[in-house]
Amino acid sequence: MNYYVPTAGHPGQTELTTKDSGRAVFTDAYAVLPRGTMRDIVINRLPFWEGTRFWTIARPLTGFAETFSQYIAEVAPGGGSDHPETDPEAEAVLFVVGGAPTLTLTTSGSSDPSRSSEVETHDLRPGSYVFLPPRAQWTLHNPAQDENAVFHWIRKRHQAVEGLETPEAFVTHEDDHPPTEMPGTDGAWGTQRFVDPDDVRHDMHVNIVNFGPGGAIPFPETHVMEHGLYVLEGKAVYLLNKDWVEVEAGDFMWLRAFCPQACYAGGPGRFRYLLYKDMHRHPRFL
Repeated sequence: MNYYVPTAGHPGQTELTTKDSGRAVFTDAYAVLPRGTMRDIVINRLPFWEGTRFWTIARPLTGFAETFSQYIAEVAPGGGSDHPETDPEAEAVLFVVGGAPTLTLTTSGSSDPSRSSEVETHDLRPGSYVFLPPRAQWTLHNPAQDENAVFHWIRKRHQAVEGLETPEAFVTHEDDHPPTEMPGTDGAWGTQRFVDPDDVRHDMHVNIVNFGPGGAIPFPETHVMEHGLYVLEGKAVYLLNKDWVEVEAGDFMWLRAFCPQACYAGGPGRFRYLLYKDMHRHPRFL
């Protein structure tokens, strides 16, 4: 794995502002946050987290992301939280890109009254993927002595449907989910799916999309789903609405529903991104 991790800090006073300002874009249809914009001055702190700082790269906002929020969390050695989530209706995916945090999950055994609560401990590593349903009981800490733990935290208000069970929490790793190839691409374009696409209990998917050098989305996709794309590795030229933009590892893109998108992987290595999209629910009437 070779995931990009923000370096933070600040550029030197002699550096040119235009180096990243030409790629930082905020429009009605899409936004691009280049990796150079993720500096110390834009971090945030959250309640009940110790030794942890967050880059908020998406949040529900009129004219911006509507269904989700996304953070990059940097947990210093010894940092973490025993009460990480303050919204009981929020579901989440965690995806680790650096370090080795420890996660605990408490299962209540509510479906079987004879079972008592059980605590599972998971030692995570880059590539670890965690799904957390609403009201999940979990903690996360960084036990390392000299290395930060870095992970993406994608949150969404779960849309419950009468007659559908809430999906269970699970922990897995991207190594256990080989890419599903798109037809006719000879492996140049594939998606690593962590949830069965036919499982309608889930109202969001967080996948990894992979392109080999020269791989492409050869038509302008227009989806009812809102998209968040964080580039984990490589570079590409990406179509966002009417504009072709260059993106590289560490960049984040937000796409409004129906925003046209396509891309060409730039090589010489793979181009990969972590993809959020809302799924499996009727559109809400405003």
